[in-house]
Amino acid sequence: MYVVPLPRGPDLAAAGAAAAEAPRVYEVWKGSNIFFLQGRFIFGPDGRSLFLTIFMIVAPVSIFCALVAKKLMDDFSTSLGLPVMISAIVFTLYDLTLLLLASSRDPGIIPRNAHPPEPEIIEGNAEIGGVRTPQLRLPRTKDVNVNGIIVKVKYCDTCMLYRPPRCSHCSICNNCVERFDHHCPWVGQCIGLRNYRFFYMFVFSTTLLCLYVFGFCWVYIIKIRNAEQISIWRAMTKTSASIVLIVYTFLSVWFVGGLSVFHLYLMGTNQTTYENFRYRYDRRANPYNRGVVKNFKEIFFTSIPPSKNKFRARVPQEQRFQPRSAGGGFMSPNMGKAVGDIEMGRKPVTWDELRAITQIGDLEESLSNANIEDDKVGEFGEASTDLSREAVSTRSMEVQAALHDRRSSWGRGGSWERTYELQPVEATTGETNRMTSGNGSSNIATGN
Repeated sequence: MYVVPLPRGPDLAAAGAAAAEAPRVYEVWKGSNIFFLQGRFIFGPDGRSLFLTIFMIVAPVSIFCALVAKKLMDDFSTSLGLPVMISAIVFTLYDLTLLLLASSRDPGIIPRNAHPPEPEIIEGNAEIGGVRTPQLRLPRTKDVNVNGIIVKVKYCDTCMLYRPPRCSHCSICNNCVERFDHHCPWVGQCIGLRNYRFFYMFVFSTTLLCLYVFGFCWVYIIKIRNAEQISIWRAMTKTSASIVLIVYTFLSVWFVGGLSVFHLYLMGTNQTTYENFRYRYDRRANPYNRGVVKNFKEIFFTSIPPSKNKFRARVPQEQRFQPRSAGGGFMSPNMGKAVGDIEMGRKPVTWDELRAITQIGDLEESLSNANIEDDKVGEFGEASTDLSREAVSTRSMEVQAALHDRRSSWGRGGSWERTYELQPVEATTGETNRMTSGNGSSNIATGN
């Protein structure tokens, strides 16, 4: 068994330099993601919307701390105002941390395959150039057993893989994501297996923060009413900031609160948003539902699987080249017809050559008809007509031999058949030359 020797000396240094100059995975990433800090943070293509989300959290909390909590601390009692302000700041930082964890990490992206999987079935035969070749087609779906229930998984043409159960391809990020829930524009990232926990904690903590600000704004209004012995409406006019925050948090809590309740239902039944909107389990059993307690334990009390992508690693040398195309009669599941065979290293047969064969056949037929009708043509004219027909026949045999040579090489490669196929052409050409020289000598002998 032959083993390739390792490079030595300058070759080893060159190999090390090439490895050092190889691009990192995040630099040649085929998805639509945005990377920061040399691949340490990954965001969706709409990651800029994250700034709007942060502003919508930080701005009302800042107003609350400056115009409500501080007034509450100065006008009434420091024992109440200071803890309220500190708690609001800490709660906001906690909420922003959860937002960053949900938006800046790998949601469960499945790496793409460099080549499609091997075809498993053969569907019919295709006749190409008189030779019948099998059409290899990947099945559109596969059956997978999940907890005793058969689940169909689909083939992804973009990632060239069969998606695992509960996996879907996000059209925005252009990635296949495990346990795909949805793509959240407020977070700017797909929500999947590795960040769903943090997404729900962010939504729920935002709901609690809205309720916190809403409640203490009313506390401040009641404090004003009790201190000045006025009606609640007059007390509200004395703190316009509280009125604005009450309206803002009241509207916001309907959105984030409703989202929190909806995802509580999804976690209790072990569904994803994508599955729920597709009505996937309305008429059949959910193979992932293991009971309310176990479903919640699966979300919050299990270890998060490591990422399948090493974004900061160097691209392997074999993956720096363009991926091979599926040759032969390979067919993608989503293609309606077979991919034509591509001959390696040779020019494909063109329609002009095929048309030339047809025109040559028509020309031969017209010449034969002309020779039958014209009986008064002299000897030299007959010789010229025969020579013309023989030249046309020679050209026809050459084109047909070339076409036959290409057909015989489909699927095998190599050029040894070319010499064998062109032997009749060479013999015919030699015969034509001999006939030409013979006719010329006879003409000279007769004095023509």
